[in-house]
Amino acid sequence: MTQGAGQGPEVERTATLRDFRVPAYVHESGPYVPHTQQGESAPPAEESYPEAYTPTQRDLPVINRGDTLQVPVEPTPAAPAAQPAAGPGPLFVVGDVHGYLDELMAALREQGLIDDAGQWCAGTTRLWFLGDFTDRGPDGIGVIDLVMRLSAEAAAAGGYCKALMGNHELLLLGAKRFGDTPVNSGAGTATFQAAWLLNGGQKTDMDRLQDHHLQWMARLDALEEVDGYLLVHSDTTAYLDYGDSIEAVNDTVRERLTRNDADECWDLFRKLTKRFSFRDEGGADAVRSLLDTYGGTRIVHGHSPIPYLLGEVGSEDGEESNDPVVEGPHVYAEGLAIAMDGGVTMAGKLLVRQLPLEH
Repeated sequence: MTQGAGQGPEVERTATLRDFRVPAYVHESGPYVPHTQQGESAPPAEESYPEAYTPTQRDLPVINRGDTLQVPVEPTPAAPAAQPAAGPGPLFVVGDVHGYLDELMAALREQGLIDDAGQWCAGTTRLWFLGDFTDRGPDGIGVIDLVMRLSAEAAAAGGYCKALMGNHELLLLGAKRFGDTPVNSGAGTATFQAAWLLNGGQKTDMDRLQDHHLQWMARLDALEEVDGYLLVHSDTTAYLDYGDSIEAVNDTVRERLTRNDADECWDLFRKLTKRFSFRDEGGADAVRSLLDTYGGTRIVHGHSPIPYLLGEVGSEDGEESNDPVVEGPHVYAEGLAIAMDGGVTMAGKLLVRQLPLEH
């Protein structure tokens, strides 16, 4: 398995799962705040974010997988995804990849979407990536190149491969465009470059980033509705700040990126980095607020790793488990929300699943 690259100058030692241990089961009325290294806390639930919340600290742990629980990937021979007799092909979604290209290729092969040579072999299948292609893992640019290539191959076969914009696409765009330019974070001075490094930015990605990668990222949609599923990256209601229709939100996000204003781009990144809005009391109502506005009957998101949604990063007895933390998507918020970030950066699993989910 590919090991993670260096995690940036801010990491003084290699973190392990013991640094992020929380009870295997958490039931509480207030926000869940797992303990992290050196006394820091993971992000609180969205309702407890201060108005001036700014992701200038590490948004989620950056873990060197070389010293953590390893989840072996055993790809099975590719079997083309089942094709319907007529109409659109089956619908698949992919959770956060974060630069783990080898794991992504294995997961796509396992689902019969690509062949042993890495070429699209799924015909009219529809494939959606939920964002966060780079940072934390070793080959974010390789992931973007793969998604761009599969988009062309799938379209030629009568299907499609599309992608949503994640907060890490906004972060990488900002770091490239604005670097160390100070931005008004609402809580003091911040820069995209500093936030990118703190949140797993990889020098190799920045060195290989080209204009066509930047143009592709800047044109990604923020949300979409397919077959009754509202697809978004972040488990936040902040999308409501950008329009009352899917088209309006996507147009607003693209317009703000086109204006190339550092403060405006930072505000967009800041809001779409919020998380946990669908968890705990009131979570189902938060999901309904998005569904009522944008359509769909269920929401599918990435962004927040399932181990953190479940409180199962570690075990209660202090012993590390030999089993994968995540086996599949997490359905919650009265069955209205489906979480797809399996936590590939934290000894979890890169999820590629067909909708509707098999029970």
